[in-house]
Amino acid sequence: MSDCLFCRLVAGDGEVSVVEEAERTVTFMDIQPVVRGHVLVVPRTHATYLADLDPEDGAEVFVAGQRVAAALRASSLRCEGVNLFLADGEAAGQEVFHVHLHVIPRYEGDGFGLRLPDDYSIRPRAELDETAAALRQSFSAT
Repeated sequence: MSDCLFCRLVAGDGEVSVVEEAERTVTFMDIQPVVRGHVLVVPRTHATYLADLDPEDGAEVFVAGQRVAAALRASSLRCEGVNLFLADGEAAGQEVFHVHLHVIPRYEGDGFGLRLPDDYSIRPRAELDETAAALRQSFSAT
């Protein structure tokens, strides 16, 4: 049996509140929701990080995320907006090392938010161009 929690859950070994099952994904309720209606979309095939994920599985994760967002808006749950959140790596807040997409319904006063750094501002074009060049070089290495 795998040590990966989501691998076990996707395989049916453990309790989950399933929202939807598809060929490449399983969608279920987060056991520690930020707000009521917080859902996880998990690919059936294990990938630790987003770069490890088969592109077709990745596409299906986001297609499922779109369906969940639409369902949240159409449901009786409070939902004035939706955040999609995918933590890729420990520094990004990833705690379960199997790619998964959080779909979180949002509403005024829900207590959830994004904290920006103190130096958050529009950057000089030269800095943006330099950063873009560094990224372009990395595309050829992958």
